Amino acid sequence: MMPTRAEAEKILEEAGQCNFGPWVNHSAEKIAELCENLDSEKAYILGLLHDIGRKFGVRHLGHVYDGYTYMMSLGYDEVAKICLTHSFNNSTVKEYIGKVDVSDEELIETALAKVNMDDYDKLIQLCDALAGSGGVLNIEDRMRDVKQRYGYYPQEKWNSNIRLKNYFEKKTGNNIYKTVNQS
Repeated sequence: MMPTRAEAEKILEEAGQCNFGPWVNHSAEKIAELCENLDSEKAYILGLLHDIGRKFGVRHLGHVYDGYTYMMSLGYDEVAKICLTHSFNNSTVKEYIGKVDVSDEELIETALAKVNMDDYDKLIQLCDALAGSGGVLNIEDRMRDVKQRYGYYPQEKWNSNIRLKNYFEKKTGNNIYKTVNQS
């Protein structure tokens, strides 16, 4: 189940009042518009709410857990799934870059093991890998920035992000940067 566009925008607006920050990205809708098997409205909603766990404060892995449990509590299981999968291209917490600030890391790993990722999961992962605080970045520049800030970037995650970029460029028939920067 998913909220409507208007409900998602309201949820995000309320979340922004709790913890304001640059954690919104609308690139998913633009990419989905060019993909035959994706609904751009659904992609917009998922992209809008993938970081909703940030509503509960400045957390690292905790925002994944908070978003997942919050959306499940509202009955939005499709959004909860995206909250969970957006940081884990390869379905493992071991590749998480950042502080492990949850008491129940096992819940995340167990939930990830049950997920069958689809193109919506992949799309939000790609958009997350392209997004910086100032907007869309070159994916390799973004990953180098993360590596510089945290001191590492798992090679398999790096490779996975490049595969996602190539996958969606093939699906859209367009350079991903041209797609997301179109007005």
